[in-house]
Amino acid sequence: MIPTPWRPVCAALLASCLVVQVADARPGKKAPKEDQAPALTADAINTATLAPQGGSQADGGKAAKKSGTARKSKATDDKADPLIVKAQVLLDRARFYPGAIDGRKGENYQHALSAFAVAQGLPATQDLTPEVWDKLQATSDKPAVTDYTLTDADAAGPYVDKIPPKMEEQADLKELGYTNPREMLAERFHMSRDLVSALNPGKPLDKAGTSIVVAAVDPMNLDKPKGKDLPQEPKVERIEVDKTNRDVRALGADGKLLAYYPASIGSTEKPAPSGDTKVKGVAFDPDYTYNPKYAFKGVKAQHKFTIQSGPNNPVGVVWIDLAIPSYGIHGTPEPEKVGKTESHGCIRLTNWNARDLATHVARGAKVTFKDD
Repeated sequence: MIPTPWRPVCAALLASCLVVQVADARPGKKAPKEDQAPALTADAINTATLAPQGGSQADGGKAAKKSGTARKSKATDDKADPLIVKAQVLLDRARFYPGAIDGRKGENYQHALSAFAVAQGLPATQDLTPEVWDKLQATSDKPAVTDYTLTDADAAGPYVDKIPPKMEEQADLKELGYTNPREMLAERFHMSRDLVSALNPGKPLDKAGTSIVVAAVDPMNLDKPKGKDLPQEPKVERIEVDKTNRDVRALGADGKLLAYYPASIGSTEKPAPSGDTKVKGVAFDPDYTYNPKYAFKGVKAQHKFTIQSGPNNPVGVVWIDLAIPSYGIHGTPEPEKVGKTESHGCIRLTNWNARDLATHVARGAKVTFKDD
């Protein structure tokens, strides 16, 4: 209960508050949205920078100057953040791969950021600190996203109508290619399909001549490198597979970290091995033969069958054979699930990461499985 002497004052305050609320609710006046991420445009991504307090400024800092405060980075489950897109592109270029570039603060991005920080002599962190941001920016001064014009080949494919979910049904297909241009473009430029759509709203991705915005990374191609040209420099002489952290690290002969990749490693039905082994060889654009002794969950066939090659093949576009029967490091038809789901005992990378490792790894390279 309000004491009597205060009632007139409280009534006056209440009245003034109502006036303010009514004024703010006038038609045409929108409430401020300081926590909302800026529009996802090429300019917003390329000009995004980390604010002094660990937030982010986009559009050249115009929004921050307008409100007088720096907006804190906010990447929701359904919307990409320009600053995180830029950071993911820079990590990708530095070969600390964050998985599919999606503009979200997921585990693959956080782990790659931490690995990069440690490699730079900074404390491990899963947040984009000013110190880490400075190091990241120093790796490249090129735009994070760029324009790309679709070619006749991009539009034509050929594309597969549908990839059946069951392996036995996949064996009936003549090839395991992409299902549409969006899937192909996302994988070529290391992006999630949702980010491709978000950056190019309303644009026809199946029409040659269309100009779209893509991540400015080394695009993945599907050619077969000649044996005489492999391995490329820098040469990978040792691979560490961390089963706990779900990542793969490629190292040179001197122990220097050359590349970091997120990975799906093993499963409850077929755990990944422990100890040391070595790389026996590399196969590009491999087909896949299922052996019933694998007894994979959901596969009822009691006979061997072969699934043809292609990016949607169960092992993707590359198979790095290990000196352990039926085990290898390979690609995947579902790059956005890498590091988030189990593998059938092997080590699964995104197709672009599997190709990157395959082109640099030396035959006989030591592979160590780390349990903790």
